[in-house]
Amino acid sequence: MLEIEAVHAGYGALPVLEAIGFHVEEDEVVGLVGPNGAGKTTLVRALAGLLRPSAGAIRFAGHDVTAEPGHRRAGEGMAFVLDNRALFSELTVRQNLALAERMGRRSGRLKCFSDDAELFDLLPVVRERIDTPVQLLSGGQQQMVAIARALLLRPRLLVMDEPSAGLAPLIVKHILELLHRLKGRGIGILVVEQNVRLIAEVADRGYVMSLGRLVHEVPRGAWRSLLEDERLVHAYLGG
Repeated sequence: MLEIEAVHAGYGALPVLEAIGFHVEEDEVVGLVGPNGAGKTTLVRALAGLLRPSAGAIRFAGHDVTAEPGHRRAGEGMAFVLDNRALFSELTVRQNLALAERMGRRSGRLKCFSDDAELFDLLPVVRERIDTPVQLLSGGQQQMVAIARALLLRPRLLVMDEPSAGLAPLIVKHILELLHRLKGRGIGILVVEQNVRLIAEVADRGYVMSLGRLVHEVPRGAWRSLLEDERLVHAYLGG
């Protein structure tokens, strides 16, 4: 579904990503972990169309999207939960979600959940604050709204950048439960995180990133083994 081939990217003369290559398939959760400064957010920006790679290719569903702007990628079924959340802060939660629902309906793709009530059961704060302006919500509440909005777009691929950063344990628990419930619904999911223990709870397989490179691949079912590898954890994950 998503293929990244030898991607290089950076900011002006400052290189950040070097020969990044991996894939995400339909109906799996892939984790990408690494410390601060590893280049994770730069990679997400490249995937979202916010940063043009200097070399390499990004393909989605067999189509080269390397040069496509973000709105085109969204139209093809790529949805992102970014670290800045990118919500319309002056609008209410309901208004933000209505915009996403309209776009999702126009896409003709299947819903992630057949009943929106199921989604809101997993993200109860969204229902509780539905008529509140987004700018009055806490960071954790805004994160829940951003996730709900992404899913209402009916994505084929969901990319989440540091979804647990700075959030209360209860909200992180809701995110984990949601990711578990998304399994088996035909969506490819890439979760980019510093919290490797969270990733180990939900990801099928994944990668470790450091200094703009992928330095380790985690095979399916091997996250627990990675956590037990003291050398690897100390070298790349700040343990």
